[in-house]
Amino acid sequence: MPNWVDLAFDEYAKRLPRQQSVQLSCIATASRKSGQNRQKIQQLESGLIKQKIKPGSLLIALDEKGKHWSTLEWAAQYRLWLQQVSQVNFVIGGPDGLDPVLLKQADQKIALGRMTMPHGLARVVLMEQIYRVWSVVEGHPYHRE
Repeated sequence: MPNWVDLAFDEYAKRLPRQQSVQLSCIATASRKSGQNRQKIQQLESGLIKQKIKPGSLLIALDEKGKHWSTLEWAAQYRLWLQQVSQVNFVIGGPDGLDPVLLKQADQKIALGRMTMPHGLARVVLMEQIYRVWSVVEGHPYHRE
């Protein structure tokens, strides 16, 4: 990722309190060898993603066909997540998208909007929204209605 992606992600991540920390975990995109179609690449990447998911945690897939939440709807979900699980995993697909099987296994599917955006930008937008939702729940003045 370009340096600006890490800088922006880290800026929002460091604003969160320690008990609401975010850990970024990346996998390498599958090799684009000749003869490997999109489905095979998605399956390979899905296997790597599943290895990173702690059993009993929540899997939220970012998908263009997912739910479009307002900030306040995100905040309501965030409150539920805090009560129900110890870990929430947000998964952003690679250049070929997420494996349809993984999407079916996801506890929820959300969209950051109807536009397609590069992975790095989606990472930054997601992190900003996590921080914004935290600020709504905690009554922090970052989010203004």
